[in-house]
Amino acid sequence: MCPNCRAFISSSDRVCPYCEAHVGPRAVDIRSSQNLNFIPRAYTTSILILVINFALYFAMVIVSVRFSQSSTASALGHVWGGFSSAVLVLFGGKYAPFIFQYDQWWRLITAGFLHGGLLHIAINMWVMFELVAEVEQFYGTPRLIVMYIGSTFTGFLLSLWWSPMSLSIGASAACFGLIGAMLAIGLHRTNPLAQAIRSYYMKWAIYGLIFSFFPGLNIDIAAHIGGLVGGFVIGYITGFPGLPGSSKERFWTIFAGALIVLTVYCFYLDLRSFQVLTETLRR
Repeated sequence: MCPNCRAFISSSDRVCPYCEAHVGPRAVDIRSSQNLNFIPRAYTTSILILVINFALYFAMVIVSVRFSQSSTASALGHVWGGFSSAVLVLFGGKYAPFIFQYDQWWRLITAGFLHGGLLHIAINMWVMFELVAEVEQFYGTPRLIVMYIGSTFTGFLLSLWWSPMSLSIGASAACFGLIGAMLAIGLHRTNPLAQAIRSYYMKWAIYGLIFSFFPGLNIDIAAHIGGLVGGFVIGYITGFPGLPGSSKERFWTIFAGALIVLTVYCFYLDLRSFQVLTETLRR
């Protein structure tokens, strides 16, 4: 039942077809999402993001073993602790000398899909799996894509300014971006449900930022902060989905599609750079 006009609607509606009021998830769904679930819910978008990140990770493993001068077992053991800087640069990590000298600005996007080791990708993808599902429920798939790619860019852009000489990678910038988008819900709505959601994800943000300052973990704090701020701003600007087929929804769908094309182009440039660099190394 619509909380505004009290008309009967379907449980999947996010906008009432009669009064156009925004309809959030049921209270029981919110309560269940705050419980400790060891197996997050699977959605198509979540699975696609995981597949892309893990595919790139396994490609990095193969290249690391191929370029390693030691045995395969020794090379695989080293991958557990982390890839070499050369491999991270080859695959498109955020690296200021290449960005400024060779105008490889696409690294601010590709870096968000790379990970330094098995533990790194396992933690990021576990968090991402849950966050993507939650954000997609509230904002819809087009806005989720804009938030994911946009916060990745803002995260590594701030990292580039904050610590230009550091080599940085990881999906954690996008993770913090999605957290920031959920925090923006409290600005769009003042009802108790929206405030409960904001309070819940505020804890995520605080715990994540505190964890970022732990010594010895080699965490890019600037990327986390840049992703959080970027996701919050994007979430505030995009707002919640409107009526299907409206001009507003068409705009965000087209914009999300354009960002996907841009990301694919970034990886195309990354592949070309990879081929040039590997040929140079073989010589």
